[in-house]
Amino acid sequence: MANVVFRKATLQYETLDRPTIDRLDLEVDDGEFVCVVGPSGCGKSTTIRMLAGLEYITGGRVYIGGKDVSAVAPRDRDIAMVFQNYALYPHMTVGANIGFHLKLLKTPKDEMDRRIREAAAMLDLEEFLDRKPANLSGGQRQRVAMGRAIVRHPQVFLMDEPLSNLDAKLRVQTRTQIAKIQRRLGVTTMYVTHDQVEAMTMADRIAVLKDGLLQQYASPHDMYTRPDNVFVAGFIGSPSMNLLEEDVTSDGKIAYGNFGIELGPAQKAALTSNKVVVGSRPDAFRILEPDQPGVHAIIDAVEDLGNDVYIYLVTEEPARRAITVRRPAGSVHHIGEGLTLRPMRSAMHVFDQATGRRLPDYDGTGDALPGGEL
Repeated sequence: MANVVFRKATLQYETLDRPTIDRLDLEVDDGEFVCVVGPSGCGKSTTIRMLAGLEYITGGRVYIGGKDVSAVAPRDRDIAMVFQNYALYPHMTVGANIGFHLKLLKTPKDEMDRRIREAAAMLDLEEFLDRKPANLSGGQRQRVAMGRAIVRHPQVFLMDEPLSNLDAKLRVQTRTQIAKIQRRLGVTTMYVTHDQVEAMTMADRIAVLKDGLLQQYASPHDMYTRPDNVFVAGFIGSPSMNLLEEDVTSDGKIAYGNFGIELGPAQKAALTSNKVVVGSRPDAFRILEPDQPGVHAIIDAVEDLGNDVYIYLVTEEPARRAITVRRPAGSVHHIGEGLTLRPMRSAMHVFDQATGRRLPDYDGTGDALPGGEL
């Protein structure tokens, strides 16, 4: 097994104005499961293709197990890759597909058969070893692709959106199985996905990319509770965090609706302008009496999911803005209903509007909101 290190790794195509991957610094510990996420075109797949040697870097270095593999051929990097389309050979049986790489290495037949059986047992494929891929479901084909990677005993697994062709229910089942197998094998894994829920449930750490730049690298919990910037705050979490641009008054308070949110000394010192972005998760609001200070909004839509109720509101300010609020199961709300909302200070995120960076946590001593801490 081995760790993975990117040191200022850069990929610049001659035909493009800016790097596809720009000075990436990233370390994946031995045995760690890291998910790489971000919007389409951000460089997720390119990152693991650089590690695999399928894209040659134009700057910086890449290391596997302490060895500089920046100029090493893909076949000599001791990695195994699982692709989105499975890349199975249709004329071969499941067993032959799983053992294909071992056959190329001229592995003794007894050893090859043993590894194939072990992988098949791990993936519940034993009864399908003599079938062709055409006779398998999508989930079974994905497991065959996993088996082909497992039997190689690589230093690193690379997975490029392996679940994107599966239906929603099967995706949930299979991602649980992949995470369980990875932890059992202890193989260092980099997993690319566009589904941030997938990343949150599977990863030890998550790397968020945007336009080829690393935005944040942290555990799912830290990523959710302390996003480094506005982009990460809006990308991680479903439904997305509510992000509202607000003015800072001359006395150092955020003008939020018809009340002021106090900024602490460190927050004021970190400001680069008189505007901030206030972030609140859908479950971080309180609904108040109509005459209390807050933000007044009108319900535009209601989604009752059984265990949760999501209400989508539009503020009545001159600049109408959308707010999503999560309510407990059984809550009854109607389209057109007016509500007065106030964000909870303890779960509030404040970002500098000009830079997008997170401001320090509130460090004041007085009541941050009217009526005290919420």
